[in-house]
Amino acid sequence: MRKGAKAGVVGAVFAVMVGGAGYGAFNIVNALDGGGGSGGGGAGGGNEPVAVKTGPPGAAEVKDVSGRFFAAWEQGQAAVAAQLTNNAAKAEPLLTSYGQAAHITGVKITPGAAVGDSVPYTVKATVSYDGKSKPLAYSGRLTVVRGLTTGKALVDWQPSVVYPGLKDMDDTLVTGASAAPPIEAVDRDGVILTKEKYPSLGPILDQLRAKYGDAAGGTAGIELAVKHADPETADTPLLTLAEGRAGKLPTTLSASVQAAAEKAVRKYPESSVVAVKPSTGEVLAVANHRTDGWNAAFLGEVAPGSTMKIISAATLIDNGLTTASGPAPCPPSAVSESQTFQNLKGMTPNENATLSESFARSCNTAFVKFADEVKVDSLTDEAADRFGIGLDWQTGIPSFDGSVPAAGGPDTAAGLIGQGKVQMNPLNMASVTATAMTGAFRQPVIVPLSLDGREPARARGLSSSTVQQLRSMMNRTATSGTAAEVMAGLSGRIGAKTGSAEVDGHAKSDSWFTGYRDDVAAAAMTQDGGHGVDASGPIVAEVLRAG
Repeated sequence: MRKGAKAGVVGAVFAVMVGGAGYGAFNIVNALDGGGGSGGGGAGGGNEPVAVKTGPPGAAEVKDVSGRFFAAWEQGQAAVAAQLTNNAAKAEPLLTSYGQAAHITGVKITPGAAVGDSVPYTVKATVSYDGKSKPLAYSGRLTVVRGLTTGKALVDWQPSVVYPGLKDMDDTLVTGASAAPPIEAVDRDGVILTKEKYPSLGPILDQLRAKYGDAAGGTAGIELAVKHADPETADTPLLTLAEGRAGKLPTTLSASVQAAAEKAVRKYPESSVVAVKPSTGEVLAVANHRTDGWNAAFLGEVAPGSTMKIISAATLIDNGLTTASGPAPCPPSAVSESQTFQNLKGMTPNENATLSESFARSCNTAFVKFADEVKVDSLTDEAADRFGIGLDWQTGIPSFDGSVPAAGGPDTAAGLIGQGKVQMNPLNMASVTATAMTGAFRQPVIVPLSLDGREPARARGLSSSTVQQLRSMMNRTATSGTAAEVMAGLSGRIGAKTGSAEVDGHAKSDSWFTGYRDDVAAAAMTQDGGHGVDASGPIVAEVLRAG
């Protein structure tokens, strides 16, 4: 899951509890409960219970409270506007900073026609700072709810009420000298990379600017920006009042591969993909198609499903438990530590299967059967020492570098098939595939190490024998195994591994796929995407064709 997501969820739940829960309930309050800090005054005096309004706010209430909220906001009356929300403690500081820290004046809000409890609106204003001014215009939407204890109609407070780009409860708007000089990021061939042409690169370019803006030699400008609560998230520029001078920043990206990655992920919601160059570790493309705009390709922490069998197969080979041509029976089910594991529905058992066949068919039980022979830390050691997983990667931007914790009991078996406590993202799995293909772990980078003298993570890699066996098994998977249909038509040296990861509470599994073609390795993940070939497979194949 996303770093910091837990705090955001807690905050969201708190906001719902304060103002949005129990709309249809009949609430009895005491005069002592009366005008709490979450907005709205209390009931009348005395100690007798007083019935308050329940149910969704009516049209007249929606129009009244939203109108009064807009009027107070326009006039810069932050405290008044905040009291018309269900979370005045959070609303007032942001509404205050709107006119002060953000220097937004001349606010004119035009509401649209309400749809039930939802009111759309447009904002026109002016941002002024240090003698520079520019107009600001955007659209927003708010929802009116009934206060839990007061029964009053109140604006359901979210930071996005003030500006749609504010996601976290503690995000804010600021205007002033930019936190970092602007950059002109260029790909490996000197092509300029912009967030307009490559939308997935938007947050990544912001991160690169925050880290390398000064080193790139630019000068700061004046801008309105979103200052994010998460310290790892760079400011998001919204409006430039005075241009700075951009410094040129080299990246390892390939404009053509990036374009293919952007196009591929747009076909599947909640998808992410990364492509790397195995011979160097350079990141060629990173793309995300997500409603939250988050770089899950680099920062995701989720189970990788059967794509993990690349590391698991290497563990079995390197620990002398079997070989690609050695035995790896595929029974209909397997039990480890009293937990029963199954194969995908419809898979024909084969008690005489080799590791290569079980790998190509993605037989779970074949790998689970080795759980009793694999030491608790064998998979962990293989992942770290051979594939560089879990080390401190210095890619140039924040990244999660994979986790394969040593786990006993049924988690050992679950880890062998990419479930349990194993966590990865497309960056990790693209790197795993690159290591399996070349035998050398080359830590992924998105800007050259020489730019700031970063020291990469190091691992010893794989023996030539293990590499030969892994490549043989991945090639078999790509040509006659579970990945054959997706990889059909790709020329050159190819290999692949499919995967699907079950997620608690989800009706469909996450779709995973990783593969290589010549000197390009790519991995993708699609949340709730089903089997590996259903969503992530076509994404990877499209990226490999471009590479």
